[in-house]
Amino acid sequence: MKTLRLLAIIPTALAMSLVFTDANLAQTPTIQINRNSQPDPLILNGKSGGSVKSNCGNITTEPSQVIQVTESLPYLRLTVESKGKPTLLIDGPGGRFCVLADSYSGGKSELSGYWQPGKYSLYVGELSQQQFTYTLSISQKNNSH
Repeated sequence: MKTLRLLAIIPTALAMSLVFTDANLAQTPTIQINRNSQPDPLILNGKSGGSVKSNCGNITTEPSQVIQVTESLPYLRLTVESKGKPTLLIDGPGGRFCVLADSYSGGKSELSGYWQPGKYSLYVGELSQQQFTYTLSISQKNNSH
């Protein structure tokens, strides 16, 4: 009888370990950024928008990207471009910031300036109900408009 009970427990434990493994794989990978990060600009792609309504457009429950700034950076610029109306919600050591596209930046969501060390969760949102492919550019070069 004990053997039968043990055989019933093993598949359940195996199934649970597979569920937890999948949950870990779904986490957004963290990208390290420091003064010597290459290439510059670093270009990342994904899908904007999501099912969560926020004050920064429609976003996903998990961050689109996570960056770890390993040292103080005097200048860092994040730029999001898409065919839609992209937003950029940044949740980091200094608080939560929402960046909307404007005519000055040519319809892009852009934030630049000093960045303190820490982990930043980036949510690429969309003002419409749709989803679009986005390009996120991360650069330490100060290109004036």
